[in-house]
Amino acid sequence: MTIDARFGEAVTQAWKGQMDFSQLLATAGALEAAGQSPLAAVLYQTWLNRNPSPYAYAGYFNSALSLAAAGDEAAAESAYRRAIELYPAFAQPRLNLGMLYERQGKPDQALAEWRWVADNTDSGNPDNTALVVMALNHLGRVLEMRKDFAQASAFLSRSLNIDPQQPDAIHHWVHLRQKQCIWPVYMDLHGVTAAEMRDATSALAMLSITDDPAVQLNAARRYAAKKVRTDAPVLCNPKGYGHKRLRIAYASSDFCLHPVSILMAELFELHNHTDFEIFGYCWSPEDGSALRQRVIGAMDQFHRIHALSDEDAAQLIRSHEIDVLIDLQGQTSGARPNMLALRPAPIQVTYLGLPATTGLPSIDYVIADRFLIPEATAALYSEKPLYMPDIYQVSDRMRGVGPTPTRAQCGLPDDAFVFCSLNNNYKYTPEVFDVWMRILQRTPGSVLWLLSDNPWAQENIRKEAAARGVDGARLLFADRVSPENYLARYACADLFLDTFPFNAGTTANDALWVGLPLLTMCGRAFASRMAGALLSAAGMPELITYTLADYEEKAVALGTDAQACQRLREQLKSVRESGVLFDTARFARNLEQRLQELVAVL
Repeated sequence: MTIDARFGEAVTQAWKGQMDFSQLLATAGALEAAGQSPLAAVLYQTWLNRNPSPYAYAGYFNSALSLAAAGDEAAAESAYRRAIELYPAFAQPRLNLGMLYERQGKPDQALAEWRWVADNTDSGNPDNTALVVMALNHLGRVLEMRKDFAQASAFLSRSLNIDPQQPDAIHHWVHLRQKQCIWPVYMDLHGVTAAEMRDATSALAMLSITDDPAVQLNAARRYAAKKVRTDAPVLCNPKGYGHKRLRIAYASSDFCLHPVSILMAELFELHNHTDFEIFGYCWSPEDGSALRQRVIGAMDQFHRIHALSDEDAAQLIRSHEIDVLIDLQGQTSGARPNMLALRPAPIQVTYLGLPATTGLPSIDYVIADRFLIPEATAALYSEKPLYMPDIYQVSDRMRGVGPTPTRAQCGLPDDAFVFCSLNNNYKYTPEVFDVWMRILQRTPGSVLWLLSDNPWAQENIRKEAAARGVDGARLLFADRVSPENYLARYACADLFLDTFPFNAGTTANDALWVGLPLLTMCGRAFASRMAGALLSAAGMPELITYTLADYEEKAVALGTDAQACQRLREQLKSVRESGVLFDTARFARNLEQRLQELVAVL
């Protein structure tokens, strides 16, 4: 019997009141399995209208699932609501309503539904445990995205107390502690050991934990093993396509007001469009920024793929016969590793998004320089380094700098030596913070200017300073401002103190571009060598240290020698005007040459 015939017979039975609930579920389930969600929805609606039943609440819930699958979210919402009216303690429709509201861009309504489930459902009942855990995890995830880190941490703690064996929840919980500067990051949690926390730590969060590239590689590979397809077919022609204009594609969720685009915009503009055809594949927010418009305008072809599945996106890239696909995500938020796993291009490269190895088998190369990834440690990366001759990091010389503010406008004392570290707070670590506090104690009249990333971090940082005998008034915090005003205020600082083991990347580039000397400590892995790579290209190795003791001594020496800092500023002016560090046109030609060399040997 055909699907249409079975459907007609089933609807007739439902209309006549001759179908019991178990028959309804079986028939509707068969329709769903055959990809006929609209027919299943019609069957449910017919049955609900013609068959009074104590299971009507479940019928409305299942009807909502079919309606949502058929794309009728308004009707699905009504069906979920009717299920709740008939059975107020029914948690599952509230959980699903939350996800529906989130898809519709209604986060407050989504959070309200999940809070109801978390607060009104007995997690001790085995039938409810998974629902409560899911609700708590959704709350933690969305609140983290909204930067309500304290509440997000609290909900994830509740979730892990119910079910400690949740690596995904653990890795978010760990990173939330980093973001709030809650030290130590790994601490006792019921049912979760420190070893399990380390094993669950994401590749990004691991960068602030250790500078050991082997540990970072293991973290990246754990993620890849859990999340990335291993059965994906290879879509590309591995021998290449022989285009007269080499086709280079960049793929990112950060083609917007984001550090990746802040660094790369001019590169896109300076590509040789006579010999190269530049594609962009984008699943970024439409933020309306001028930077986003620059990025789009610099591409020969720009494709929005946010609504495409990984499979469809990979097929689109394959249809364009891309020669080199450069992924700008790695394992950062928004990454699409399963799109890359389908091998839509014969050469796939990672760049900028994650300052570490990706651990992804589908990525062939990482753009680097020999300071960033010494040949001696190259084996600890899943990718082969694609070495640039001068510097791995590109720069945008067109970035605007606002009017220089006064120190008073920045909340800084006029007569102090101003150390600053305007990095994201999750890069701050207790070991380096110890050194910063000693630097302040040894440099009379100095202050430390930090980023006001979130109120919980700011409060915890001040507490940590007091515990180390430093007056909290010597720690000052800069609110986030527009990019041009952010760059302008670097003129009010005297010396940038880098973080370790996760160095400044874009922030280091910004500081050096506007002439602020930067002192770094260099380690063994990509993320702990970024600032050192920039300073090496700038010809300023005296600002690179390799131990915390040397870092401290150098900072104190510069903090008590205004003339030395001024000489460094003068040197940075020369670097900006004629050095290789900020020569974006040179970088573009070098990159194009390296990519041509890769394609030539396919």
